[in-house]
Amino acid sequence: MQSSKAPASMEVETREHKSQGALPAKPKFEPLKAHEMSDGRVQFRKVSVPPHRYSPLKKAWMEIYTPIYEQMKIDVRMNLKARKVELKTRSDTPDVSNLQKCADFVHAFMLGFDVIDAIALLRLDELYVESFEIKDVKTLRGEHLSRAIGRLSGKGGKTKFAIENATKTRIVIADTKIHILGSFQNIKVARDSLCSLILGSPAGKVYSKLRQVTARLAERF
Repeated sequence: MQSSKAPASMEVETREHKSQGALPAKPKFEPLKAHEMSDGRVQFRKVSVPPHRYSPLKKAWMEIYTPIYEQMKIDVRMNLKARKVELKTRSDTPDVSNLQKCADFVHAFMLGFDVIDAIALLRLDELYVESFEIKDVKTLRGEHLSRAIGRLSGKGGKTKFAIENATKTRIVIADTKIHILGSFQNIKVARDSLCSLILGSPAGKVYSKLRQVTARLAERF
């Protein structure tokens, strides 16, 4: 009866073959710094300062400067001659996307958002700012336009606050321009409510529709 055991010499050969064909250790690459990604070139962003936001920027400068410089590791300065806030990457900037986040944060402040609200753009990735005008929804003139703006705000800003709280967004109504800060899904819900008000829907009807939509969103998530 033949033995099924392989000879010792064959076992040694297979072991050697396995050791020779073993895969090399997995290489570990450190993440590239912001200044290394563009061949050592410094990257810039400039944000224009509208005349009516010049005084608020002066008052809130340290609140804007501190998180940008200390947390995001981005250099920031105000160019008084060009009236622009200038941002640039540093050698210790951890991520190149920080520059764009800071530019979005400053731009949101220029649109009229409070620093407390706009700073969320630095902390969360899924937040955006969307802008549109009343005339994009419906062409209104004179008193009709004034009444539409009044419907959007409500008495003492009641309607605007109700939409903000229901949709977890922040809304700025600057004359005929409307800016919404929030996540993509929430911006869509807030925009639909504002468009209904512009088209003439009474606030009560918009509130009830908002309640239905927010309840549906809460169930989904």
